[in-house]
Amino acid sequence: MTADKKPIGFYAATALVIANMVGTGVFTSLGYQVFDTKTVFALLMLWVVGGIIAFCGAVSYSELGAAMPRSGGEYHYLSKIFHPSLGFLSGWISVIAGFGAPIAAAAMALGGYVNKVYPGLNDVYVGAVVVVLITLVHSFDVKKGANFQLVFTIIKVLLIIVFIGCGFFASTHQSISILPAETSWKEIFSGSFAVSLVYVSYAYSGWNASAYVAGEIDNPQRNLPRSILQGTFLVMILYVLVNFIFLYTTPIPEIMGQKEVGFFSAGHIFGETGGNIMSMIISMLLISTISSMVLAGPRVTQMIGQDLPSLKVLAITNKKRVPFVAILLQSTIALILIFTSKFDTVVTYLGFTLSLFTTLTVIGLFVLRIKKPDLPRPYKTWGYPVTPVIFIALNIWVMYFLIDKKPIIAAYGFGTILVGLVFYYLEKMLSGNKNENQNNN
Repeated sequence: MTADKKPIGFYAATALVIANMVGTGVFTSLGYQVFDTKTVFALLMLWVVGGIIAFCGAVSYSELGAAMPRSGGEYHYLSKIFHPSLGFLSGWISVIAGFGAPIAAAAMALGGYVNKVYPGLNDVYVGAVVVVLITLVHSFDVKKGANFQLVFTIIKVLLIIVFIGCGFFASTHQSISILPAETSWKEIFSGSFAVSLVYVSYAYSGWNASAYVAGEIDNPQRNLPRSILQGTFLVMILYVLVNFIFLYTTPIPEIMGQKEVGFFSAGHIFGETGGNIMSMIISMLLISTISSMVLAGPRVTQMIGQDLPSLKVLAITNKKRVPFVAILLQSTIALILIFTSKFDTVVTYLGFTLSLFTTLTVIGLFVLRIKKPDLPRPYKTWGYPVTPVIFIALNIWVMYFLIDKKPIIAAYGFGTILVGLVFYYLEKMLSGNKNENQNNN
């Protein structure tokens, strides 16, 4: 690797996006969506609409990432476009909800799939051990961590394609139709559909993953937008097909309220033994998801440490430039959530908080074009201004119904933001006092 070449190339960056997206959500969400959405057409439309939201967000983030190629994602964008306090809050949310919570959710799902095959193993402890081991992998070398990520993501995508192919040829299947039923459109425009989109948004979260490591991507002006767009489009196709196979092979009452949807579907496709094997394979796939978030998340925390003097310990790196303090902090938060929270609560909470800050970031795209019209933009948002408006409108629609139907979880989200705001101004006060004392001396 030359002195000028960064450790993460186009394929590794795309793998990071795919691995962040394809994981817990697609293998767990359907069991919660079927409570209120009953028709196959409406259930599949959840994943199509979720894909549209992700794609519109992806093209918007691609412009921001190419114009401002520094690691940190929303933290960097919001700090520069609006105010450092808003950037800090997005970083605060990224540390707690954006990465710590999804790592916990993925670990919970992984433990649940393993427990289905080996009931004697405690799912909580299995998930926690996996988080610890992956943390160790990414705590020493960025290049090795990126290669680990690339290999596991390729395996993940290939196995999902095999699962979809086998599902189409299952010996027994459900009599379903993908055409809209009489109640389908009513379901799609309902509040329950909007709330179910929170689970889908969680499944799609990660489409912006490579933006968090922009500073370590080779030729980011070109490779960052390409990795986001191509990764998102591929995942949208996989998601619709995977959920069709789940519905095609498994009776809806059987998966209702269950997070191990893949386990039940695999049992119908491959039989009991094959289903157990596939369940273990799915749990292995989740290793890639956890790995991608352990790799990407600490870069946000590292940027906070670089920008805020009183938190500079978070920016400490080893000889290989790995922010190991930030990695340890993030994994500690994930472990706390694994041992203290329920899966569906974690998913809904992080879906709401992430939607809020990604929406603000896309609004920032309009603000940046007004404030800095001459800023070099190697990539410009496809479909502007329609695509970012679609992203903003659909996210606001989802958040409105979530606040209406799940006010306690929304309150947790706003409470986390409030705590972060208090912490930010305390930090500024402490930094101001230190600077004043230094000047006096």
